[in-house]
Amino acid sequence: MRIGVVGLRMGLHLADWCRKVGMDVVAACDRDPERRAVARAQLSGAVLVERWEELLEHRLDGVVLANDFDEHAPLAIAFLDRGVHVLSESAACVDAAEGERLIAAADRSSATYSFAENYVVHPHVRLIRQAIEAGELGRISLIEADYLHGMSPAEVAGLIGDPAHWRGRIAPTAYCTHTLSPVLALTDAWPVEVSAFSVDEADSRAAVVMAVRLSTGALALTRHGFLQGEADSHWSWISVRGTKALAESVRAAGERSWSVRVRTEGWATPEGHAHEEERTPPPFTLAGEPVARGAEGTVRVLRAFRATMERGEPPLVPVRPAVAASLVGMAGAESLANGSRPIPVPVITTDPESHSDGS
Repeated sequence: MRIGVVGLRMGLHLADWCRKVGMDVVAACDRDPERRAVARAQLSGAVLVERWEELLEHRLDGVVLANDFDEHAPLAIAFLDRGVHVLSESAACVDAAEGERLIAAADRSSATYSFAENYVVHPHVRLIRQAIEAGELGRISLIEADYLHGMSPAEVAGLIGDPAHWRGRIAPTAYCTHTLSPVLALTDAWPVEVSAFSVDEADSRAAVVMAVRLSTGALALTRHGFLQGEADSHWSWISVRGTKALAESVRAAGERSWSVRVRTEGWATPEGHAHEEERTPPPFTLAGEPVARGAEGTVRVLRAFRATMERGEPPLVPVRPAVAASLVGMAGAESLANGSRPIPVPVITTDPESHSDGS
């Protein structure tokens, strides 16, 4: 598989893993000459260019889009129209119109669109998914998901206060896919309505909470941004409450942060008393070598992308769930601007057969 990469910050990390899972990175681009120089040492044999349009002229099977957060859809559409499979990181689109154009491009293309949402297949999310599929939780009523960073005020200001950085120009609700994509995959639902709130009105951009009504009737509460006191782990915490039991990732540092606590209420057990256990994900290997927990989601995403290109397997996270998760952030921004009133999430053309099961 001949792969191109756009953006050589996160893209260089993804390019390294592409090669480890058996894909050949033959071309890459970045506007920054210093990043291209760094990449030249790591991507031996790859053609390095300044403009992404130059990659359209290369013979590529697929392209990994790791450019700025809010600039992916135009590139994805261009490559799909050339019959190049797309793996797109971060937001799928910036508004409903762009999302519809992206869906239309994926539908008409001979290639496929995959969303590089590694949190959908991180170990703790997979453990929760297994409990749901086994029927242990019952009907899901409340799901909570965090993607939070504990950082100094100076570091936070350097990101969201810098208009030259993409985090400085996006709405505080926009970077929500690391929570919404797992929520949608775990519930097999679509977002219907969102209300968004600033955590601290004195620093309104630093952290937000969104209440998202799902098509199943369940409620999702998601938290994003920068808050102090987070465990030194992978920044993701998920809790799923069903009608019979609770499953939630463990708030801890290190290896335990990938484990899941499952508590079943006494009335729902044959013994008649509550049962609680902590479940640890099994080891994960690549070519016989153990993969670090934090890299497992990335490896699964890239292996799935390769399987989609080589064997026609469905994308792990296809275009419609990708657009849906991204549009929650857009609707959340509108809610913030309007006193946190509920805002309908734009309706997209849905196809249940294309909705990822997160497995």
